[in-house]
Amino acid sequence: MDQIILFILAAAPCIGIICFMYLKNTYKPSPTKYLILSVFYGVLSFCLALGLGLLIRNYTEAKDGDLVYQIIHAMVFVGVIEEVSKFVFLRGLVYYNKHFTQAFDGIVHSVMIGMGFALAENFIYMLMGEGGSLILRMVTAIPAHAAFAVIMGYFVGEAKVFPSSAKLFLGMGLFFAAFAHGYYDFFLLQDNIPGLWWQSFTALLIAIFITNNAIKLREKEIEMS
Repeated sequence: MDQIILFILAAAPCIGIICFMYLKNTYKPSPTKYLILSVFYGVLSFCLALGLGLLIRNYTEAKDGDLVYQIIHAMVFVGVIEEVSKFVFLRGLVYYNKHFTQAFDGIVHSVMIGMGFALAENFIYMLMGEGGSLILRMVTAIPAHAAFAVIMGYFVGEAKVFPSSAKLFLGMGLFFAAFAHGYYDFFLLQDNIPGLWWQSFTALLIAIFITNNAIKLREKEIEMS
């Protein structure tokens, strides 16, 4: 029962962010059922990331203590694999939805997918009995997933509005989201150097600042349309 309570507490920020984006999505909003579907895609993207991670690990021989391994783990196993898994559903399915009609929809659906991913990840932590990690994730990983989702969604929205440059914008969205995620995670893992993990929080604060401005920019575009 205690683990279930912890999971509910850890899931609360995800639900809060989902509600926040739902309320922000007021101009030509996507139907609620499609937003819920995007959250479900996020759960599926976690399963995809988990499978890809296990598969790729079988072909690596690096040791846990190696700096090279830590870079590979952060940038590839976390940054690239997790963001590519989310991108597969955002670009491969949501992007073609008839209700995806404006740039802001890219951010909204991307965040929904990111929160579905975070919810699934938290559920695994609960099953593993990582209660302390669940509480920590409330103020770290969940806001991080939301911030990286906004970065990706911003550029996916650009791709939808400017189809002639779609490949460029889609590539930029995936690259910046994966890099920010990997950079954040790399410093979070540096527990052998006291104080260095604070760099991950600096990266998170920068990402949140950028995403806040990205949302404001999209809202201003809607007001001017």
